[in-house]
Amino acid sequence: MIRIEHGLPDPLRPQAAALYWQAFGGKLGRVLGPDRKALAFLQRVMRADHCLAAYDSAGQLVGLAGFKTPRGNFAGGSDTDLRAIYGAFGGRWRAMVLRLLGSDVDTTRFLLDGLCVSDTAQGQGVGTALLEAIVSEGRARGFHAVRLDVVDTNQRARALYERCGFVLDRTEGIGPLRLIFGFRAAHTMVRPI
Repeated sequence: MIRIEHGLPDPLRPQAAALYWQAFGGKLGRVLGPDRKALAFLQRVMRADHCLAAYDSAGQLVGLAGFKTPRGNFAGGSDTDLRAIYGAFGGRWRAMVLRLLGSDVDTTRFLLDGLCVSDTAQGQGVGTALLEAIVSEGRARGFHAVRLDVVDTNQRARALYERCGFVLDRTEGIGPLRLIFGFRAAHTMVRPI
């Protein structure tokens, strides 16, 4: 049985950062690495008010779904946060590269900002439960659709999203940034609520 709760208790921040990094480190590793610093950055910037957490029957954290609002996003942070972890120069170039990826906020559709499931809970319905909770959250906030972006190299996630009713809206290439991030394009997918 999977239990979904709003927010993230402070004692679980290290575990949540590790879970998020497990899911997104392959894409963000060249920018936010090394691992030690990436985990410190994530623990610093994760916003408990911008996520849903999934727990298994033993109460263990097994998944997260972050979201964006006009007031911020789950794991974005600021230039100040980047400088605090990576130093003045390291923070500055990382901020510039991350800005090139974009940081849009969708005012007409509820925006999923990262979904991750622990390796031990893969295939147990955690991702589906988190997606349904995100749809419910979007509906409760007055949105008529949920939007997410998935990279072209993550076919497993795209298949999950399609099974959960998301359809392809558009695909955008990232040009030369593919050399840094390891993927060529991002698929924007939408599910009407």
